[in-house]
Amino acid sequence: MTASVTTAGHEPEAPATESPAKKIEGRSLGQIAWTRFKRDKAAVAGGVVVILLILLAVLAKPIESVFGLAPDALNQDLLDANLGGIPLGDWGGMSWDHPLGVDPLQGRDLLARVIEGSWVSLLVAFGATLLSNTIGTVLGVMAGYYGGWVDTLISRIMDVFLAFPLLLFAIAISTSLQGGAFGLHGLPLHIMVLIFVIGFFNWPYMGRIVRGQTLSLREREFVHAARSLGARGPFILFKELLPNLVGPILVYSTLLIPTNILFEAGLSFLGVGIQPPQASWGGILQDAIKYYQVDPQYMVVPGLAIFLTVLAFNLLGDGLRDALDPKNN
Repeated sequence: MTASVTTAGHEPEAPATESPAKKIEGRSLGQIAWTRFKRDKAAVAGGVVVILLILLAVLAKPIESVFGLAPDALNQDLLDANLGGIPLGDWGGMSWDHPLGVDPLQGRDLLARVIEGSWVSLLVAFGATLLSNTIGTVLGVMAGYYGGWVDTLISRIMDVFLAFPLLLFAIAISTSLQGGAFGLHGLPLHIMVLIFVIGFFNWPYMGRIVRGQTLSLREREFVHAARSLGARGPFILFKELLPNLVGPILVYSTLLIPTNILFEAGLSFLGVGIQPPQASWGGILQDAIKYYQVDPQYMVVPGLAIFLTVLAFNLLGDGLRDALDPKNN
């Protein structure tokens, strides 16, 4: 208590007031991770590029419509017939109307084809990642939590899938289903086949990561507390363990997406992925092989698109890994 002080001939002094203490606010794990992530300038830059790429892919058709871009429109007047259809002018025929030039032999706008190929590559990459993450997460958390014969069986299945020569298997399946299957034809069939092949045979990588994390989490106090309260296996798996696996799953997903982009581009480059006339980055690179000596611009543009996309996702993944790692200082 604060008492007033009285002196002879003086009024009582006013009680001294203390300055209010600064309020201390706690931060959630998400806020701490976001603070760490913002400090990594490379990761932030990668995240910005990834967001722009996703917007470009989602809005590819409206962008082409607004700016009058036609990926399949032929511009024969921009080609030099005397040189076998090489674009007129320098740098692959770059101009205000065609900022990235045109492709040889047909004169299609290269910017429009790169934009058109972006949604195909990202759709296949995201779809395959979602499929592999779903299968790998469910089987991995089951193997890590139940252990015993369940762990042994799932681990052996992982070993079998990892032993598959994925590239040769993907080429065989894609080639055999080119004519049509499951009521699908053309581009929808090619996209679904690529998502299935890439996603279904890549799930063991996610499965092993989730299994290892689950082996550690199942011995934690919150799991023992849930068991003591009568919680059964499915509840513990999906309500206790999976929320604590979001970080590793998110980080690995951002690192798996660029791998899937490269895999799709590789299959399209080999002629068993996305088929023409649909534009794809790998398909454009395959066409550019015949002209790289006389028109290197035609190869640089799609190669640079793949490089920047993969680099952005890798930078984002590295930043998320550092931000979500509780041991990181």
